[in-house]
Amino acid sequence: MPERLEARAENPADRPVVLLVADAHARQVEEEFRARYDRDYRVELVRSADAALDRLRDLVAAREPVAMIAAERRLPDAAGVELLHQVPAVVSTARRVALVPGDEYAEALDEMRAALLRRDMDTFVGIPRGARDEEFHTALVELLSEWGWSVARPTVTSTEIVAEPGDRDAAAVRDLLERLGVPNRVLAPDDAAAREILGEAGPGAVLPVVRTFAGRVLSGATAPAVAEAMYGGYDSIPPGEIADVAVVGAGPAGLAAAVYAASEGLATVVLERDAIGGQAGSSSMIRNYLGFPRGISGMRLALRSRIQAGRFGARFYTGRPVVRIEPGPADEPEHHHVHVDGAQLCARTVVLATGVSYRRLGVPGVDDLVGAGVHYGAASSMAREMTDRDVVVVGGGNSAGQAAVHLAKFAGSVTILVRREDLAATMSDYLVREIAATPTIAVRPRTAVVDGGGDGRLQWLVTEDLDTGERSKTHADGLFCLLGADPDCGWLPGGVALDDHGFVLTGRDVPQDGWVDGRPPASLETTLRGVFAVGDVRAGSMKRVASASGEGASVLPLVHAHLAWLRAQEFGGGSVSYDTGR
Repeated sequence: MPERLEARAENPADRPVVLLVADAHARQVEEEFRARYDRDYRVELVRSADAALDRLRDLVAAREPVAMIAAERRLPDAAGVELLHQVPAVVSTARRVALVPGDEYAEALDEMRAALLRRDMDTFVGIPRGARDEEFHTALVELLSEWGWSVARPTVTSTEIVAEPGDRDAAAVRDLLERLGVPNRVLAPDDAAAREILGEAGPGAVLPVVRTFAGRVLSGATAPAVAEAMYGGYDSIPPGEIADVAVVGAGPAGLAAAVYAASEGLATVVLERDAIGGQAGSSSMIRNYLGFPRGISGMRLALRSRIQAGRFGARFYTGRPVVRIEPGPADEPEHHHVHVDGAQLCARTVVLATGVSYRRLGVPGVDDLVGAGVHYGAASSMAREMTDRDVVVVGGGNSAGQAAVHLAKFAGSVTILVRREDLAATMSDYLVREIAATPTIAVRPRTAVVDGGGDGRLQWLVTEDLDTGERSKTHADGLFCLLGADPDCGWLPGGVALDDHGFVLTGRDVPQDGWVDGRPPASLETTLRGVFAVGDVRAGSMKRVASASGEGASVLPLVHAHLAWLRAQEFGGGSVSYDTGR
């Protein structure tokens, strides 16, 4: 069913501003921007760095949104990079672009790359020297699109949430929708549009009420119920169908497995209890993923991967967890039974890509406020709510670093708490440098949260110095916990071997008493034949988006080998080898 989009009226004066700063090439730059962006943005031109900073201050004072500032490399009173370096102090959410004239491009490369490493700007592009420079506009559109998703309020929505302020279920639904890339808005119950939706829900509707893009209205909505409504319920699984591949989990590993399996003609089903994209889907910006030189948000990576898998024929079911796998009996190994709450499907192979969940703090006063200032995960949808507030991020991995950098675009202050001496041991260097270059982010090593509370929502935290034992109480409006990772493998059948930390063992990591005929399972195969594990849930994996995607793709030869083995068993052709990757 086509999406129902609802547009909100917009005053032309309220269009986000794209500020151009150019002198020698001012006419050329202005014409190029106006030709493409003048309808949806207010394109303005100034000719010096001082004029640009003055104009930015005026726009901020008037509460007018600034989407982008694009500055020519050489300006009369400063270098463009120097100006872009100063912009975050005035408006931290605007995207920053350096414009390099074509005849200066070669000599400017080292300078531009150094500026990118310092995070003085988001990207640099050559000023077009002719018509239809689509590479130039691709770079700009990517930045504007990312700004529109992470900063601006959507002007076109496809899903509405009717809820009272502070409703935790509504906040969870909104976070789910943001991670799925679904434009949404929250309406107060007395809003005119909300009354229409409540009328559709019928008498006795319980808040929050959600109307999805398919027109379905959910009363007493929860995030799992909305997730299931987005892609069709499990009751739509055709009875008696046997899939070639059932992928459990739709993070990067599961999505990659789905893309490759479906593209090779295998009947592929993906089961995800939460938002498609997994933990990576909540990452505000992944800058070191191959093929995306300007970075890509986790949401967009997940959205594109889902669409790609769907175009090859993969089907997605979301909103309920897989609770049990029943392996096919030894004398009938043709498929496994995969159970979710209230539904079942059969699959010849199963790919476990369930990832991990963030570890809980275990501090009662804090955990009681989850959804009311306390969040496990990046919670990108809440970043705008933290404008000018004091925020604490707990964790030292890449997810924590990405969350801190994103939150710093809105919050008055961001404090990262880590148990280690510094961030370098657990965080990528590019993020460590970006954090160091952001003046509103502070890092407190060897520090832990031991208490917290507030009147209905988080207002304060107590932290402890792990070296001295000294405790201090600080004000906090938001706490984002990205603490390590725990696998969720308790539901797996006893025949699946786990390591001491609960991660799934595969290949030669399986103890020898789990080998068959003196040989270990295939490289990504578990101790159950035809059941594979990829990504973060697998013992020994790198816990990185790129490596998870690689494992998701790499499992396909093993899947094919198992399917060939099944066919050989069915037709009595016992000579088919099943030792791929062993």
